[in-house]
Amino acid sequence: MTAAPVLDPQRTALVLVDLMDRLVALPLEPRKGAEVLAAGEELAKRFRAEGALVVLVRVERPTVAEQPPGSGLVAGLAHDGDLEVVKRTIGAFQGTELDERLRAHGVGTLVFGGIATNLGVESTARAAADLGYELVFVEDAMAAFTAAEHDASVRLDFPRLGTVTTVGRLSFEAADQD
Repeated sequence: MTAAPVLDPQRTALVLVDLMDRLVALPLEPRKGAEVLAAGEELAKRFRAEGALVVLVRVERPTVAEQPPGSGLVAGLAHDGDLEVVKRTIGAFQGTELDERLRAHGVGTLVFGGIATNLGVESTARAAADLGYELVFVEDAMAAFTAAEHDASVRLDFPRLGTVTTVGRLSFEAADQD
């Protein structure tokens, strides 16, 4: 893991994937869903304080009339000004307007956290890389169904797509002083 690049809040968005009650409650590794949620909430608070965009992604099953209980975002996660994206595939770009919405905000760098590391997070990140975004992965703000799945994404795949870091290593550019 390395220090994250210094982030420009005007060109950076935090993308938190599938922080929904029914997924946060699953047995996850290498950390519990509640720990992923707490890290995501901390990141979102920091990003909002810097004026950076927060994107909250959740999944809806396309083949059911009614979504399972716990399919909404965890209560209190979304704030005014956040973008909410509803995906119907593993990744958040396919069939959504996420790319257009990010570009409308001038975003060029995406910082990722969420559940599951090797599924929703990685699928969204791969599409983002194909679209030319710079990527940062916050290892301690994500988890998978097994530690091995999480570790494979974090140690093998993510370093090829961007920078892997931790919550504590993220920093923003200092605001211009007039």
